[in-house]
Formats: sequence, C-alpha cells, structure tokens
Amino acid sequence: MNVRVRFLPDDITVDAEVGEPLLDVADRAGVFIPTGCLMGSCYACSVEVEDGDTIRACIAAVPPGREQLTINLFSDPTW
Repeated sequence: MNVRVRFLPDDITVDAEVGEPLLDVADRAGVFIPTGCLMGSCYACSVEVEDGDTIRACIAAVPPGREQLTINLFSDPTW
C-alpha cells in the first residue's frame, strides 16, 4: 500500500511504501533531514508529524493505516 508523504515547509510530496524508512523517503524526495547518531539518541533528525507528535526520522518508518502523512521539518541551527 502506498502512502503520500508530504514534507513541509517546502510542500514536497512523494509516494512511499508502508514500512519504508523515513530517511529513505526524504532522500528520494530530495528533502534533507539532518542526522547525527542514526540511532535516535541525539534527536538531530527530529521532525513533527501532522498530529503534533515529534518523531526521530532515523528510526521511523512510514506507518500503516493512513493514505497521507505530513512531516514538518524543524530548523535547528546546531545541526
């Protein structure tokens, strides 16, 4: 099943497969998400999903049960 993933603030949309790593989806869409440890510990890859929850993109995948997922990218000057 495909999920439309929309990256804000640039409003870039790409189709992704359920279970596909979020960093891979972003890379395919040409969207840069900063990373540090790649284990979720440093929070460099924190992004906000449409319901207001913050997730770490390096350990997150496209979730099942939805047709669209909106990701709001943070701007962190330390990364």
